[in-house]
Amino acid sequence: MENLAYSGVDGAVYWEGKSLEQCDHYHTFLQRDVAERLHDQAAQEDFKVHLRGLATTGFAQTSLDALLVAETPEERDWAVAEALAEAWLNQKHGVIWPWNTERDKRTPKASLPGADLIGFIELGNETRLVLGEVKASSDVSTPPNVMNGRGGMAQQLETLAADLSILSQLLRYLQPRCKNSPHEDQFNAAVALLLTSGNKAIALFGVLIRDTEPAENDLKSRAQHLANQISSPSTCHLQALYLPHSIADLPHLISSGAPS
Repeated sequence: MENLAYSGVDGAVYWEGKSLEQCDHYHTFLQRDVAERLHDQAAQEDFKVHLRGLATTGFAQTSLDALLVAETPEERDWAVAEALAEAWLNQKHGVIWPWNTERDKRTPKASLPGADLIGFIELGNETRLVLGEVKASSDVSTPPNVMNGRGGMAQQLETLAADLSILSQLLRYLQPRCKNSPHEDQFNAAVALLLTSGNKAIALFGVLIRDTEPAENDLKSRAQHLANQISSPSTCHLQALYLPHSIADLPHLISSGAPS
């Protein structure tokens, strides 16, 4: 499914680029794993089953069918990119997502406070908080503009590593979503580790999605900059995924064959 194009390490920062291949495994990944994250299919099914139990007449069933058909599938580029990154980090790095942020998108601009991704990773006997940023770019420049300057991935990851106000907001967001859930112990362990490390034991991930030829400088120069800003016990992993098709094709490829 993927070939390693390049990799490197500088202090607490590791980077790698992988070319993805057109194959059955890749398309299954898009139509199953990515679609599940993008559309929150488990929650959607629970929602439909619950409402069907409340529609006790033929007229009510017709009304419910109209309501369900009216839902607009999520196809915005940034949402598709985030779903792809979440599915990839779960499958390849074991990152655990305790909550699907799709459930929080009451409006088109609703988003996680301060980060694109938040979850946990288990490393040996430790459970760490994961914070991540995702960018998608067809920019022919290397590195692409989304990696640079204010609002670029490097600056966002640097901020996540240092800004305690954002960290506090993210924990405040996550705690009620983990309480009384299967992820409560992971939340408690990750926060306990964070506090005993002086608020430094965080696993940062940056995922860049590209439809260009692999180029190490997509990540290397920004990774070397981050290595001067982020130090152990924090870790930072930059990942570039080079698609075998255009970024614009992702919504169609994810939905074609995905479960309804």
